[in-house]
Amino acid sequence: MSLPQPSALITQMSSDLNTLLNHDYENVVMIGIHTGGVWVANELHPQISAEMPLGSLDISFYRDDFTQNGLHPQVKASELPDIEGKTVILVDDVIMSGRTIRAAMNELFDYGRPDRIILATLLDVGHRELPIQADVVGAKVDRAANERIKLSGPSPLTLSHVTL
Repeated sequence: MSLPQPSALITQMSSDLNTLLNHDYENVVMIGIHTGGVWVANELHPQISAEMPLGSLDISFYRDDFTQNGLHPQVKASELPDIEGKTVILVDDVIMSGRTIRAAMNELFDYGRPDRIILATLLDVGHRELPIQADVVGAKVDRAANERIKLSGPSPLTLSHVTL
């Protein structure tokens, strides 16, 4: 099965966000989750509003699955604009279990209380473990249980299948 082109998905996401927010980006910030979400946010941001603040979030210490997955994070600094009372467009590359998004929201609330969080993901591959859904999705993709979809980048962004 071939995967869609990230650039086309980002264009679709931009259109969907414009519709969702009625082209009103006052008091809106965009934050990408390291690493793939930052790459997607960097491409999505100029298609929406160059004046909107753009930030990045590293959720490494907020994950609940370090020991189970044997993760050894390469921690990057979070660079967040003021989120207090703002609408946050939280961007990630792939939503699967929902655990990354849960960790991201926990971290965001340590920095302030956003008025609203809109989740935008390039791909939704299902297999949820938590009841978290994206508001804006570039595409939904079916995959086998032993398969992951990987975003490579930052330039150009490409999607590939990885068999476990």
